[in-house]
Amino acid sequence: MLTRKNFLKLTAGTTLASSLVPTVAQASPLDPGPGWGQAGEILRKTIPPRFRARDFSITTFGAVADGATLATDAIAKAIDACHRAGGGRVVVPAGTFLTGAIHLKSNVNLHVSDGATLLFSTDPAQYLPVVLTRFEGQECMNYSPLIYARDCENIAVTGTGTLDGGATWDNWWSWVTPSGPDAQALQQMAADGVPVADRVFGDGHHLRAAFIETQSCRNVLIEGVTILRSPFWEVHPVLSRNITVRGVNIDSRGPNNDGVNPESSQYVHIHDCTLNCGDDCIAIKSGKGADGLRINVPSENILIENCTLNIRYGAITIGSEMTGGVRNVFVRNCTIGSPNLYFGLYIKTNSVRGGFAENIYLRDLDISNLTKEVVSCNFYRSEGDVGPLTPRVRNVELRNVNVGHARNAFSIFGYPRSPIQDFRLIDCTYASIDAASSIQDTELTFQNFHVNGQLITDPAQLT
Repeated sequence: MLTRKNFLKLTAGTTLASSLVPTVAQASPLDPGPGWGQAGEILRKTIPPRFRARDFSITTFGAVADGATLATDAIAKAIDACHRAGGGRVVVPAGTFLTGAIHLKSNVNLHVSDGATLLFSTDPAQYLPVVLTRFEGQECMNYSPLIYARDCENIAVTGTGTLDGGATWDNWWSWVTPSGPDAQALQQMAADGVPVADRVFGDGHHLRAAFIETQSCRNVLIEGVTILRSPFWEVHPVLSRNITVRGVNIDSRGPNNDGVNPESSQYVHIHDCTLNCGDDCIAIKSGKGADGLRINVPSENILIENCTLNIRYGAITIGSEMTGGVRNVFVRNCTIGSPNLYFGLYIKTNSVRGGFAENIYLRDLDISNLTKEVVSCNFYRSEGDVGPLTPRVRNVELRNVNVGHARNAFSIFGYPRSPIQDFRLIDCTYASIDAASSIQDTELTFQNFHVNGQLITDPAQLT
């Protein structure tokens, strides 16, 4: 069983120099840190689970494909039978099945067949009793995610069918404003050290739950499905290890509708997905504030490849809940951009959230159009520099990244006490950049970097 007690904890590493200004010479011929060789190790160690060739149809247990009769109990019975038999597939056949929360068990593959739709109820009561979850990086007892697993091994959601969360501005999405006091209360509870079991939300509160969440699980596969209209984040592995997300199509454009959010998780392979999201496409997280410090588990060893990332904020995002740190992230062969996408690489932190981002490698990316910066990393964002934590960002490389159009190349601000270190651009071309960059307390190196047809050898050429 994978729990916080036996989850691998790593420290952040050495301390940065006290002060750097934007300077550049030539890029080092050697790549510091693990380099791209570690991507192969991630592939070797991230192995999707396999299941017995045994099927349990939910209709056998009483599910009716009329889109109106709740199938929650029938699905639970099928999952339990499959689990007790040693594992296999719980099959959702063609048709539309209305359901509440689905809780997976070890060795169970929830298979949504071609032509099948799991339509999730928008009645909050269908997601009670409360379960252990994270809301924006902080642990609490809250409404169950639509599909949930805790302390499981060898689980999957597969198939070419559809998962429809049913969220609209008439139900889940309208909770954005009333969730504010609950979110503040949770943050205060975490700061005060209130035990997680006593941080009870759910009924009468407005903290939305994720679509698919795994808590402390090992060997997880999310494959092939289409995800629509999520209440909140879409795919959210927490304190989990060996995660494969492949061939998933997400089209969910409500508020805070992040696509894939690995949080405090290790060995994650995300590939061949198409994401149109109401928030960040892929956002790597590791807890927030007091809870992030208490749990202190980074996200690390993550490979993202062959994805299409279209909408809306950051294509590849680290943070903003990243107090536990993020390291060893590799992104390659992705197609990024649309008139509705803001940032290519978006690193979000400050002295309230802290954490570190290190060994971040992006290569062979085609970025068509961004409405803001190619790279945004601003330690003064959101709350600004008013907290006790000092974030660190270092060893970030963009190689063979080709940009058609963006408003700016960079908005990148470190702190004088914690400059952004060793940020490299190699063999990159930004064809059409509209406005000057903002660069402060950052060490940049360029090698064969062109912006608007000009070879860039000094950050001053961009500002």
